[in-house]
Amino acid sequence: MRAWQVTELGEPREVLRLAGDVPRPTPGPGHLLVRVRAAAVNFPDALMVRGHYQVRPPLPFTPGVELCGEVVAGERAGERVIGTPVLPGGAFAEYALLDAAAAFRAPAVLDDAEAAALHIGHQTAWFALHRRAGLRAGETLLVHAAAGGVGSAAVQLGRAAGARVIAVVGGADKAAVARELGADLVVDRTAEDFTAAVKEATGGRGADVVFDPVGGAAYTGSTRCVAFEGRIVVVGFAAGEIPAPALNHALVKNYSILGLHWGLYNTRDPQAVLAAHEELTRLAEAGVVRPLVSARLPLSGAAEAVQRVADGRSTGRLVVLGQ
Repeated sequence: MRAWQVTELGEPREVLRLAGDVPRPTPGPGHLLVRVRAAAVNFPDALMVRGHYQVRPPLPFTPGVELCGEVVAGERAGERVIGTPVLPGGAFAEYALLDAAAAFRAPAVLDDAEAAALHIGHQTAWFALHRRAGLRAGETLLVHAAAGGVGSAAVQLGRAAGARVIAVVGGADKAAVARELGADLVVDRTAEDFTAAVKEATGGRGADVVFDPVGGAAYTGSTRCVAFEGRIVVVGFAAGEIPAPALNHALVKNYSILGLHWGLYNTRDPQAVLAAHEELTRLAEAGVVRPLVSARLPLSGAAEAVQRVADGRSTGRLVVLGQ
């Protein structure tokens, strides 16, 4: 089968190679063999290729942590499912393996690309906003990188929860995307100080919940505009800079710093992941949530897609389509 492979770590466009003779994976106990119909590109794919992710599969490996596929054998044959592939055989291939217990039925209302993009990004946003931060209707939610894959999911889910959403983006094009997503206020951080904008928009109170997949200056600025008893959810460090929180500042301002590693729930509380999928499916069927897919690419375009996400040159989700 055809599959992208990493034989050495580095920049995606430099080290990813499309091979045409990779053996089709063989399912073991508890696995499903699926034909990949669509694979959504995630920032962790770039980190994994660079060797900077917490999961480091042995070389050579195929990246791609999220897919929509069709089960090709067994009692679930023909079922369209979404899930996270069993590494080292990732989603940027013609076939992949899924853990049968964590392979969820793809919502019929979504096409293959949208279904592939519903899983990790929307699950991450769901757990961050509801499980970790306890977002309530009427609260103000500040979303960083709001035009990106996970940020766009947070905007949609924040709106669905009845929150007032302030979206922070980098550039006019991304600002337009955030407005289309329904954000109540969009702040272009390249043109204005988001901290001042949040304070002005909230009458000095600040944001009740901050969704931060960026780190660096985004986190630092968030501590200056988080509300009394506010919650900052640390989701990732796309800026490449891991902040060192001043805990005395959290004490004096009385806010909480919450970490989110969504992958842990797959082993610690898989029922919660299933429940979140069912709720996301319900919201998709109601037309409240729909993954923002900005581009659909052939398998041959996977390396460039991963590089675009790594460089911050994408909006929404880039999706690599199967055959």
